[in-house]
Amino acid sequence: MTGRAMDPLPAAAVVSSTEAEADEEADPLAAGSPVQVTDRRDPDPSRMQMPQGNPLLLSYTLQELLARDTVQVELIPEKKGLFLKHVEYEVSSQRFKSSVYRRYNDFVVFHEMLLHKFPYRMVPALPPKRVLGADREFIEGRRRALKRFINLVARHPPFSEDTILKLFLSFSGSDVQNKLKEAAQCVGDEFMNYKLATRAKDFLPSDIQTQFAVSRELIRNIYNSFYKLRDRAERIASRAIDNAADLLIFGKELSALGSDTTPLPSWAALHLSTWGSLKQALKGLSVEFALLADKAAQQGKQEENDVVEKLNLFLDLLQSYKDLCERHEKGVLHKHQRALHKDGLMKRQAVSNREPESVEQLESRILEQENMIQTMELRNYFSLYCLHQETQLIHAYLPLTSHILGAFVNSQIQGHKEMGKVWDDLKPKLSCLFAGPHNALTPPRSPQDGVCPH
Repeated sequence: MTGRAMDPLPAAAVVSSTEAEADEEADPLAAGSPVQVTDRRDPDPSRMQMPQGNPLLLSYTLQELLARDTVQVELIPEKKGLFLKHVEYEVSSQRFKSSVYRRYNDFVVFHEMLLHKFPYRMVPALPPKRVLGADREFIEGRRRALKRFINLVARHPPFSEDTILKLFLSFSGSDVQNKLKEAAQCVGDEFMNYKLATRAKDFLPSDIQTQFAVSRELIRNIYNSFYKLRDRAERIASRAIDNAADLLIFGKELSALGSDTTPLPSWAALHLSTWGSLKQALKGLSVEFALLADKAAQQGKQEENDVVEKLNLFLDLLQSYKDLCERHEKGVLHKHQRALHKDGLMKRQAVSNREPESVEQLESRILEQENMIQTMELRNYFSLYCLHQETQLIHAYLPLTSHILGAFVNSQIQGHKEMGKVWDDLKPKLSCLFAGPHNALTPPRSPQDGVCPH
């Protein structure tokens, strides 16, 4: 994952922020006026790894991206609608110091407006809509996915400076969906508002198509590896939670055995005192096993939150890059090819048609079509320009790997340490469970004692 194969895209060094090159939009919420475009300078040009002055290159570190905002998404107890219950979320932004209520459909409209304004950027996908009979596990999974979505958006440089993000995170009115649509649709997409959009070709490397192919393959491989890591991390966390349930049941069964009041038969009266002592000891062990179960459950939950969720966050980002590549190929390139084909047909028709009025109409249509082709070519280069920057963003997030591994190692160390202490505390309490000759209770010897089994 060094990124050397994509030379102008160094791995950890080429990091992100279109603030260095993009236009900052004035906030219509604060000013009450149409969005205006102004220049922004790179906050720290000394960190640039490549020649200065190229707005294509970004320079944010992972820490700077993560510090842009932290958004919490919490479930609000279900409310009954006219026909069905619906789920609301409390969305709290650290950056805007705001807390608003949002429904899933609000996220859907926000997602649509992001795609409308930023068709050439990585817009993370939303989790699926609620299905009938959705259980708590589905609802909790969707809450986590929405939290990942909004945090990736809030930390994405162009999105984080856009007015629709501030609207979504801070507008407390009831018609947030209409406000989002008004803010997004009145200004057009990023290509129409970014003043360097028509010059994007000037900043691109000459081998941009080769770089695009190489980076796409690299990120596909990274995605496949992280997908497998996430799958294993989920299984490890799940095993810890299953282990907690087993330990708890184990302790309860020991307690039930110790609480059994069935009298011993007369022929077993010789062992009555021994069995009574054993039952008393077994009864008390349930406390330690409950504590062991609690420690195991804590470890599983911690690994779900600190390891699995971080892996899912990065996978969501990688998937949004793959989706962007598909939009580039199926959208801009496909439309460009169709426009060229249509232009060729009209020119051939103009040559074969000799009627003056028809020729004039065709020439007008050809001119219109050529203008469209020119626009599509400019959009194609701007799409590649954005793809180059989004690739840098992916590399900016790669150091997240060390965060994930650190969280996993710490969870394992802490979990085993805490459970080991409980096991150590439990061991002395077992001494009364082992009966020796003449009903004397003695602890078992370990294999290292060298006792012959005969």
